Amino acid sequence: MAEKRDYYEVLGVDKNASAEEIKKAYRKKAIQYHPDKNPGDKEAEEKFKEAAEAYDVLSDPQKKARYDQFGHAGMAGQGGFSGGGFSMEDIFSQFGDIFGGAFGGGFGGFGGFGGNSRSGGRRVARGSDIRIKVKLGLADIVKGVEKTVKINKMVTCPDCHGKGAVSEADIKTCDHCHGTGVVTKIANTFIGQMQTSSPCPYCGGKGTKITNPCRKCSGTGLVKNAEEITFKIPAGVQEGMQLTIQGKGNAAPDGGVAGNLLVLIEEEPQKEGGLQRDGNDLVYTLNLSIPDAILGCSVEIPYIDSKLKIKVDPGTQPGKILKLRGKGIPEVNGYGCGDYLIYVQVYVPKRLDRKEKEIVEGWRNSSTFTPKS
Repeated sequence: MAEKRDYYEVLGVDKNASAEEIKKAYRKKAIQYHPDKNPGDKEAEEKFKEAAEAYDVLSDPQKKARYDQFGHAGMAGQGGFSGGGFSMEDIFSQFGDIFGGAFGGGFGGFGGFGGNSRSGGRRVARGSDIRIKVKLGLADIVKGVEKTVKINKMVTCPDCHGKGAVSEADIKTCDHCHGTGVVTKIANTFIGQMQTSSPCPYCGGKGTKITNPCRKCSGTGLVKNAEEITFKIPAGVQEGMQLTIQGKGNAAPDGGVAGNLLVLIEEEPQKEGGLQRDGNDLVYTLNLSIPDAILGCSVEIPYIDSKLKIKVDPGTQPGKILKLRGKGIPEVNGYGCGDYLIYVQVYVPKRLDRKEKEIVEGWRNSSTFTPKS
């Protein structure tokens, strides 16, 4: 994998560049490598993404400060484009307004996200995320589990299939923006003509107007409905972890990208026979009688949904920890597993009958029962 280039080098600015200089430099690079100007050119596409990633960091004061101090290593886990895995759609959605009237009235023209088509220049709508909490017992955490939840969410209207209109014929191109979704104004200034673009106020930036709205969704293309969603929770999750189920949030208008379902993990109080969790280890306290501790024994101890039989050696001391390797909780990333730790306690009776006392008194002066230093 090629080493990342310095973000300042990517945009061609120095570290003391102002926010406006960084913005101008990004605009210049992105226009140079924009897919509309370089159709089918993979190298240009990568440079286009590289410039967007650099701008994402250097235009954000907090990210910029962290980058200046730690370099690329400081960007790990920061989210956004600098977190990796961003797409062309992300770039168009995030930075589209920086281009004004370029490329057919806005920032688009790749993979169906804009350009000179009827949808040109408009940002792709995105549905909102939905957050839920899921409680898990210890057995589910150790083994992983599949859950099915029923959620009331916004879904695509079944009558109009998201169009918002009774039929295709009821969707008309906006007369004011001619389907671009933006209006452009040219003003004369002392430095020459300046061009600015903004969402069309007559169609709300959609580029179309509905003349006969769908009665079920009132022209929004969305309705509320209950939906069952099934997803898998991996073994090893912990309290407070959040899982993201892509595309299972609220649907977006105009055929946009659905939001995500965010699942917050909660752990139920432990009920499995005295088992407790300590990180990725399982912990159990084993109470032995004095004879069993002295002579040794075989005992059954609770596990997740079964019993485990273990051997206790003769002379096992109170406080000893017996370890069953790999019998704990798996790492959530699938590498390694915790242990099952058994803390040994020896039960000492508070009351004895006369005969029992005589027996114990007989042990008192025995060298076998004298503590060894």
